[in-house]
Amino acid sequence: MRRPISTLTATALTIGVGMALWINHSSARDRDRDRVPVATPIGKPEFCIPHRRIRESLVRSDSVIDFKMQGGKVYRVTIEGGCPGLGFEGRFGYSTSLDRLCASDIITVLYVSPIASGARCALGPFQPVTLAPAEK
Repeated sequence: MRRPISTLTATALTIGVGMALWINHSSARDRDRDRVPVATPIGKPEFCIPHRRIRESLVRSDSVIDFKMQGGKVYRVTIEGGCPGLGFEGRFGYSTSLDRLCASDIITVLYVSPIASGARCALGPFQPVTLAPAEK
């Protein structure tokens, strides 16, 4: 028996513990995978950030993710040792029962096709930064 795609999608999204959040990023052709914008640290790293205030996440490479927050603040997370496939796929998911995302929380690389999950990696601290302007 064939199920409609919407039923399969709904079933897949309900599986998990706590709250699961999948973060989708721009397509591969819309970003330059070989360039990680220069970031200047401002202030001390934070252990957690409220996930409801995350406006956008930008996977920069296998080891760098920038989180843009409501209000314009930017946090850079560096994953020690990198996370295989993260930079190529540009998407990840996480599950938490808290209202925040914390250093040492585990993210999972999500593959576009076939729909599957990949490497699981621990986040590092959330370093507030200012990003260098994009070069044209």
